[in-house]
Amino acid sequence: MTRHTPAIVILGQGSLNTARKIQQLYPDALIHGLVERVEGADRTYVEFGTTLRQLYQQDTPIIALCAAGIVIRTLASVLLEKGAEPPVLAVAEDGSAVVPLLGGLGGVNLMAREIAAGLGVAAAITTSGELRFGTCLLSPPSGYALGDLELGKRFVSDLLGGASVRVEGDAPWLAQAQLPEDPQAALTIRVGCAEREPAADQLLIYPRCVAVAVSARLPDVAAAVREALHAARIALPSLACLLAADTDMANPLLHDAASQLGVALRFVAPATSISQMAEQAVPQLLPPIDVSADLAIAVCRQPLDPQQIGRARGRLAVIGLGPGSDELMAPAVKAELARCTDVLGYETYVRMAGPFRADQVQHCTDNREEMQRARHAFELAAQGRSVIVVSSGDPGVFAMAAAVLEALHESSDPAWHQVDLQILPGISASLATAAQAGAPLGHDFCVLSLSDNLKPWEIIEKRLDLAAQADLAMAFYNPISRSRPWQLGRALEIVARHRAPETPVVLGRDIARPGQSLRVTTLGELTPEQVDMRTMVLIGSSLTCVFAKPGGGEWVYTPRWYGERP
Repeated sequence: MTRHTPAIVILGQGSLNTARKIQQLYPDALIHGLVERVEGADRTYVEFGTTLRQLYQQDTPIIALCAAGIVIRTLASVLLEKGAEPPVLAVAEDGSAVVPLLGGLGGVNLMAREIAAGLGVAAAITTSGELRFGTCLLSPPSGYALGDLELGKRFVSDLLGGASVRVEGDAPWLAQAQLPEDPQAALTIRVGCAEREPAADQLLIYPRCVAVAVSARLPDVAAAVREALHAARIALPSLACLLAADTDMANPLLHDAASQLGVALRFVAPATSISQMAEQAVPQLLPPIDVSADLAIAVCRQPLDPQQIGRARGRLAVIGLGPGSDELMAPAVKAELARCTDVLGYETYVRMAGPFRADQVQHCTDNREEMQRARHAFELAAQGRSVIVVSSGDPGVFAMAAAVLEALHESSDPAWHQVDLQILPGISASLATAAQAGAPLGHDFCVLSLSDNLKPWEIIEKRLDLAAQADLAMAFYNPISRSRPWQLGRALEIVARHRAPETPVVLGRDIARPGQSLRVTTLGELTPEQVDMRTMVLIGSSLTCVFAKPGGGEWVYTPRWYGERP
């Protein structure tokens, strides 16, 4: 099986030393610590249950340094069928016990032994088959697939009951197992790609040694592959990947077929024939089986590693980190950060997105180099890499999404247009500030940047005047800087033509980041000296209200009605 990078989850500071020892065994693993209770963790989280369930549902192996019962109760609502779960382990805070809980068919016992050896203790293995035979017969190594799980359980049960077994085919991982072997045994472990009828006296294990080259011209690729493999008497579980021409990289039918078949989709240069394309992609295979002009089957003597064949479709995700705190980052963004190979962005934002694994390449640039950054991202993604471009807040609000799309719009490079481009939203600074204050943007509002780096100041003045006339609540990004200290004052003069001096104003500085501050004032009291580049300025409409909080401070909101109260 292919194992994802595990997550090490701790609840208290006393677990950090043990967590670091485990991290030495899995250098790419990140330590997740409970916010305000753990200092020095790689990532922080607010709610233990939500974090654990998200990791589980993302198929991430979990090493939780806490009582086993806590983990079991936390994951009870999301437990899947046996065999479809990631490894989950409970480790004592002091490292004195390692207990595999879930993922017996996903390698949890192997992980338990690795962690226990690293901590100098014994793993609490309770699986009968592994205790007796020293291996889990129902969990073959990466590159192999088990046939029928339910029949497999019966098979192992018969072995535990005293039956002997013989092995047919190449199964090197069983060489050191303590199996009750007998050449005349009735039970047989068969390793091979030939299609066989499931039987109670056979444990069928299929090497993933088959690649099928396909054309996008096929009306139903998945069905054609299944039919061709069956006709050739090749077992479907032996399918390792689909091959297609890189000119069809963005074809959704091919991606859907690979998803239906549960295999990787790899792309290679077009060739004069489908079989020639397969031969060039996997030179070590046996002569391809031509099925039609649109499909050829290639069988290798050993399991294939799809990552070494051709290349994947490149992926480029433009992500929004939110205002700055980890708990306000969208789960989809966290998943993208975990899967990517390359990270591009302004250095401050890249640091906010980290830490990153050693295999994730960081490309930090100056904040003004947006178009160069966008083009570089497409160049990397066109090579088949999984790339993210980092923005703070939401990538579509004065951030990198527009630059990336502009770079793609201007490009005539077909490889750029084949990239799988995704825009993943985040909480913008204006909405994060508004939420802290209450609901000052609770009715119609507009968002304006006061920076004239990319648009003339005359346009900014015109938009300010019209928005103020329309009685819209307003959010100002980039309100002031050293190079343009006068512009906020001028903007406030324009707004004051149409808005009363007592109009509420919210100033949010570094919201959801260390040292955040929130202040409520009025338009008449606001001066440019109260604001810097890291301040979000929210100006209310004529209906925006302010009232006191019981514990101090004020709530600010703009009602959803306009004019007379309904």
